[in-house]
Amino acid sequence: MKIVYKLTNSKMRTYNEFQWELGKWYETTGKGKLCSSSWLHFYNDPLVGMFMNPAHANIENPRLFRAEVEGKFLDDHGLKRGYSRARLVEELPVPQISPVQRVRFAILCAKEVYKAKEWNEWADNWLSGKDRTKESVAIIESAFYEAKSATIAFYAAKSAESAFYAVESATIAFYEAKSATSIAFYVAKSTESAVESAFHAAKNKKIDLIRIARKAMKE
Repeated sequence: MKIVYKLTNSKMRTYNEFQWELGKWYETTGKGKLCSSSWLHFYNDPLVGMFMNPAHANIENPRLFRAEVEGKFLDDHGLKRGYSRARLVEELPVPQISPVQRVRFAILCAKEVYKAKEWNEWADNWLSGKDRTKESVAIIESAFYEAKSATIAFYAAKSAESAFYAVESATIAFYEAKSATSIAFYVAKSTESAVESAFHAAKNKKIDLIRIARKAMKE
């Protein structure tokens, strides 16, 4: 029996007010696209679920459950998984993720696909805490936009464009982490944009989200 993780709202409900009960088995057809009622949706890791929540169900103050699953399954590159049969077996403490940790997650995902030397030097300095000044972000942002325009015009490739968007989202996430208003919402949205763009840019490369999520939590 495979173990996965599920987020619900405070009433144990998910999309379209679907009601869950602890210990009860649920079953679907397991046909069609992942983002449909044909699948029951889960995460492979609690931290990945919490990082990806704003881009997926966007549940406010979610509850976290350990679940057992079986039957048909469909995987979205590790972002989330669908199963045709499942039950919730135990409620777990919800990991608390800070805005800085969300920025770290975005930058680490962008680094998987974006290899420009100047940007990566800035990213490494930000991650280590050596340099998180607005001045350094402004400098690298200017360099990034010049590189972005040149590369997209020259290569006209979707993968490169997606990689640049991943980097841009990580930079936006940095700005929002410094903002005094709506920090959690905007950092979360920017982070997930970076993650999903990184996956599109990676194509055949496997990105280990669980490893990155755990690394992001180590401030």
